[in-house]
Amino acid sequence: MAMRYFELLDDVSSPGRWSLGDPTDETGREVANPWMFRKGEPVQVEGRLTIPIDRSGKPNDFSMAGIGVTPVVHAKVVAVLASLAPDDVQLFPVKVASESEPYFLVNVTRTIRCIDDSTSEEVRYWTPEDGRPEKVGKYRGVSGMRIDPAKVGDAKVFRTWGWSIALIVSEDIKEALERAGVSGAKFMEVTGPSAISPEERERNHQLMALADQSDAARGVFWRTLGKLDDEVIIPIVVGGNWPARRQMWRVIHRENGRTLLVTHGLSDFFVVDGVDPEPSVGFGLELALETNEPQAHVEKSWLLLLLERVGDEIAEHESVREKVKAGFLSMEVSGQGMPEPLLTKEGRVGVLLGMESSTLPGRFTMPAGEVRLVTVKVLMPAELAYLLEHGTRGRDELVRRFAQAGQEHVSRAWRKTVV
Repeated sequence: MAMRYFELLDDVSSPGRWSLGDPTDETGREVANPWMFRKGEPVQVEGRLTIPIDRSGKPNDFSMAGIGVTPVVHAKVVAVLASLAPDDVQLFPVKVASESEPYFLVNVTRTIRCIDDSTSEEVRYWTPEDGRPEKVGKYRGVSGMRIDPAKVGDAKVFRTWGWSIALIVSEDIKEALERAGVSGAKFMEVTGPSAISPEERERNHQLMALADQSDAARGVFWRTLGKLDDEVIIPIVVGGNWPARRQMWRVIHRENGRTLLVTHGLSDFFVVDGVDPEPSVGFGLELALETNEPQAHVEKSWLLLLLERVGDEIAEHESVREKVKAGFLSMEVSGQGMPEPLLTKEGRVGVLLGMESSTLPGRFTMPAGEVRLVTVKVLMPAELAYLLEHGTRGRDELVRRFAQAGQEHVSRAWRKTVV
């Protein structure tokens, strides 16, 4: 009987779980290239690393740290790997914040070219037209992965060639981890027949084609605004009420040290169960939040958190969307995790949506239609109170004062109020 294989995933659905950050060195600085731990090849690590706890909670025996590519495991996991797959992994002792229990960083050292395109739900490759020559020929996306066990050889733990984000383990590793009662791990089988029908596969193909079309069109526009980061920011748990259920953000570096964060998916095509997908611009808008504050790690910033909350409000409420598309709108969102100067007495943060900008266009064109680019301006508590007290005239006065102060739509957490 052929060996079965499973993708080993971080079970992010477990309630109250902790969240771990990117590894830091002995000086407290983050490792410059945490992506090296997902390449599927040996690495050299100087000194003992520390894993910070980004969000306190219940410790797990298996976690993906930081940007979701670095396995950090308890000693009970190490015992299994060292016994059954000693030639497939490097095991580096790490200190997890103030935890007294022993933890290790796992670096998988083997990469196997074994993805079965014909039985996987959907695969996409990077092409020369994508403008990433170093990636041409590698996988751009893999859904419902299936591998060919005959190509694996004697590997027990490995990464998949061309799609190294996947961490694969053999059935005996899976069973040993389960017997050991390892917490935080989830297994998804990648062997056996595909779970979808030919009709479902064709629909997935249509969805992927529309997604590529939307991503490419937005990417062309984003690059007119500055230097676009290659990586797309995606939440750990994807879903929500966005048109194609793809919550994504992009980062654009602009002149004078400014950083622009934009939503990347509010103008996606709509996905409706049981209905063939068709081209559209979704909600017909995308959000843009610009700052001139230095940003070492945008993906962990309050700016991204704010943009996420505003985007979710827009996605969930049609009345809000229609007001935003028509012009100005003020809004309050949760201030949890936000800088203290921005918080109202109720622990909320106010924003003004739709301010015109002298440096950002108000609209751009997609193949399926026109999309409004809506600026997001964070307000100081006094400015929000002024706006609520004076209504439309107060809003217009705030906009005038922002322009007079040279701020326009740009957001900062620490600045003087204009009222």
